[in-house]
Amino acid sequence: MSRLEFRHPSFRGRIGVAQCDITPPVGVYFRCWGAAPHDVAESIHRPLTLSAMVISSPEQESPLILICMDLPGWRTLKALPDFFARLQSVLEVKPESLMIALCHTHAAPTLELSEKPLDIAGGDLLYEWNQSLPEKIVSTVREARKQAVDAVLEWSTGRCGLASVRDFRDPAEDKNRFVCGYSPEATADDTLLVGRVSDQAGKVRATIVNYACHPTTLAWENTAVSPDYIGATREVVEGATEAPMFFLLGACGELAPRYQYTGDSAVPDAHGRQLGHAVLSVLYGMEPAGVKLTYSGVMESGAPLARWTRTAAESSSRLKASRTEVDVPLKDWPTADELRRAYADCPDRALQERIKRKLGIREALGDGSTYPLELFTWQMGEAVLIGSRAEAYSILQQELRGRFADHPVACMNLVNGSIGYLPPAPLYDEDIYPVWQTPFDRGCLEKTIAAAESSIHDILS
Repeated sequence: MSRLEFRHPSFRGRIGVAQCDITPPVGVYFRCWGAAPHDVAESIHRPLTLSAMVISSPEQESPLILICMDLPGWRTLKALPDFFARLQSVLEVKPESLMIALCHTHAAPTLELSEKPLDIAGGDLLYEWNQSLPEKIVSTVREARKQAVDAVLEWSTGRCGLASVRDFRDPAEDKNRFVCGYSPEATADDTLLVGRVSDQAGKVRATIVNYACHPTTLAWENTAVSPDYIGATREVVEGATEAPMFFLLGACGELAPRYQYTGDSAVPDAHGRQLGHAVLSVLYGMEPAGVKLTYSGVMESGAPLARWTRTAAESSSRLKASRTEVDVPLKDWPTADELRRAYADCPDRALQERIKRKLGIREALGDGSTYPLELFTWQMGEAVLIGSRAEAYSILQQELRGRFADHPVACMNLVNGSIGYLPPAPLYDEDIYPVWQTPFDRGCLEKTIAAAESSIHDILS
């Protein structure tokens, strides 16, 4: 960008958006916490939302389809290839051009792609609800296509203090471990990236919010289905813009609200309003759609005044998508059979939940020493979106944004699946949850950052 102008990084093309409600019924199985004494939902705090955006350009044969859902994760990884193959066929979209991003709320049912109801409390309702989701995805994408208009997508960056570092060294003298909770002495990445979609008349058609903070406010005491803080954020932003909001969870492996783990729904509402008003602050600080500031000379007054004039801005219509793989190292975990036996023999509910999750991951990983982690990279004009199904630490987004400072870079966790953390290598010397939860071994994050940098270089070239 010239020193004599200011403009927002942008993309110009055809963009359509649509939303639908995907709230499950009361009574559905939704246990997300090992410490939870209950298994089913007793009420609804806020509705869960599915948002679809279809982006197209004359420069890209296949449109890009972005789907955001207020859901925690995918429990059955083995079923993902067939699920996405069917969805890509029905939507007539290339594999690299479809991203399904989950907000990762810990107060909603997981995506359970099972062939029959699970023999658990609320299992029938969970199965019926999951069976309804593919049709809702397809119908919402089709509606977004119908609503497509000529539009400009512009980006701006702000800050929000909601996220804090949650890797806290246990202060107990007899413990040498980290626990998951607010760490007062650590500094969190507070970057807030906001995209604004406007039509030719300047009307806001959608906003995109990319922020890194675990939605873990509502925890084991909570019995209500909720999108966590994202629900109140959506209420604030959509109330002000009268347009759908898309939430893209950033690289938040070690980030979460300072106060969390509660059953009080007023807390995530307050968190969501904090983020929502930060988003509005960014939006109100942006220039009008399709406008830039151009230096137009000096006006001599009591002081020599630099005059900046609003003029029309040109936007790139470049649209590209790629899907690459990075072979990340795997730990020497127990086999699936060993984990099944451990689950059957375990008398503790919390430990059983840990084993169950580990078993699902082991079944999907197979017995190799590495795992081909997919990276989905999109270029939309001057901006880049990059996501994977892993939960990367925030150093990933900090590194990539530093290396591509001229481009807005939206980094996303839990895209097209959910599998495990990507912690920094030094943490493998510590007793810390993200390290012993993840199937990935030391060096996984560093290899992913290198591969992501290469992927962004390729797509921008």
